[in-house]
This record gives sequence, structure tokens and C-alpha cells, in this order.
Amino acid sequence: MDFTKFETLSIKQHPELDEKWVQARISEDPALLGLGDVILKDKERIQPRAGRLDLLLQEAESNRRYEVEIQLGSADESHIIRTIEYWDIERRRFPQYEHTAVIVAEDITSRFLNVISLFNGMIPLIAIQMKALKAGNSVGLVFTTVVDQMALGLVDEDEEVQETTDRTYWEQRGSKKTVAVADELLELVRTHDKALELKYNKFYIGLAKDGHPSNFVTFRPKKGFLRFEPRLKSTTETQEFLESAGLDVMDYDSRWGRYRIRLQPGDVEKYRKTLSDVIDRTFAESNKE
Repeated sequence: MDFTKFETLSIKQHPELDEKWVQARISEDPALLGLGDVILKDKERIQPRAGRLDLLLQEAESNRRYEVEIQLGSADESHIIRTIEYWDIERRRFPQYEHTAVIVAEDITSRFLNVISLFNGMIPLIAIQMKALKAGNSVGLVFTTVVDQMALGLVDEDEEVQETTDRTYWEQRGSKKTVAVADELLELVRTHDKALELKYNKFYIGLAKDGHPSNFVTFRPKKGFLRFEPRLKSTTETQEFLESAGLDVMDYDSRWGRYRIRLQPGDVEKYRKTLSDVIDRTFAESNKE
């Protein structure tokens, strides 16, 4: 196996490479940023009274948009402010989408990591560090997420303020048939822990063990179907797995990090192997947290 030595380049100081070149590379393949299955919606997007947004990306299978600002060299105050300003303009203009600000720079110092992390408690913000690597006559880009979007509190963490109900409430709000679908899914869940049981809350049916919430999956019975919501990271591989199995997959809930699958009475038996696999993955992922 041949060994190739890579040389790290400074794009800012390079005589030929520039920000336009970086924009072009990301536009050709937006997946380079590591944001998942995203598509390019616009570049150099004019902002009312505020300049131009470098790149606007959108998740292919959801309504989440990413406002991306690129800076050569080190991130600075003006870069952070500009990124947040463009994010704010876009979310106000298009409130039907979920928006995330993305800062891309060659160097994000520890000082600015601290500042960005503070903003991330209030603003959905991602910081990505990019490196240009040269091997022979070829130059490539490597992107590393150094600050990820802060996850909102999980359903479990807000459980104490959730109003509890009972099975009758959900059989009326949904139907006896769709609540029974939750019973079938509970059987699959209990292969991991027989002590888990359904917990009836006002806005969803969750799971509990010895009275303590364990909501790695939740259920929302409707009149004609049940919405099954496993808490899994969104990946192209998982999306394709679910769709290829024939499941009715709704938009991914980026806000809470959950897939949303519509199940009709009879579907648990029909898709038992696939649903068992989904629950296995969700249980494993939840135990890594």
C-alpha cells in the first residue's frame, strides 16, 4: 500500500485559492461539511440591507436550512456577528423552516470556541474548521465540526412538568386500535428490558421503568394510525433502510432528533423484523448518551 504525505495549506495566504474556490467545492458536494443529506439552495444570497449569505443549504428530507458563512484564516468577531445576523434574517423571512447558523473557518481558536459555545445555548449554531491538504498536484478540503448544535432537552428531562393521563384518554383522543399498536411495539421494546412499561402523558405515550421516564421511543396515537418516534440520529443510511422496508416515513423531527413513522393497525406484525431493528438501534444509541 502506497503512503502519501499531505501538506497543509493556508487558503488565505495561497496565491490561487480563495473563498470563491471553497464555495465552489462545497456547492459541488454539500455533504463535505458533514451536515448530512443536504442540497444547495442558493449561494451569494442577497440579504436585505446586510450583504450576501455565502451558502444556503437545506436537508433533503426535512424543512431544516443551514445559513453557512465561510471565512479564510481565523474566525473573528465580525464573522460570528455576520453569521448570526444572516441566520436571523433568513428565519424571519422564512419562518416555515427550521434554521441553523453555520460558521466555517480555517482556524477557530479556543477563545472563539468559548464565545460560540455561549451563543449555542440560545442560537442553533454549528462551528466547522476546514483544512486544505495538498498531495502532489491535487488539493482537497477536510471539514471537522468543533461545535455542534446544542441538543434541546430531551423529553425525559421535562417529564416532571408533563401532565399525566391514562389509557382511556388516549383511546378517546386516538382509538383503541391505535393504542393497541403501542402495546405491540412495547412487546418489541421489552426484549431489551422487561421492566419497561407505557406511561400515558398528555401529549404522547412514553416509556417508564420503575416510575422513571426512559423515552428513547415515544408513541402518538391518532384516530387511524399511530406515530412511532424513535430517537435516532438522522443519516442517509437509516432513511434508506426505513424507506426500502416500505414503512411510511414522515419528515425527520430535527428539533427533537426523532424519526417519525406512521403505523396502521397490523403494520407491527407486517414490519416486525424492521421495527425490531429500529428499536435495537435506538436502544443502543440511547445507551451511548
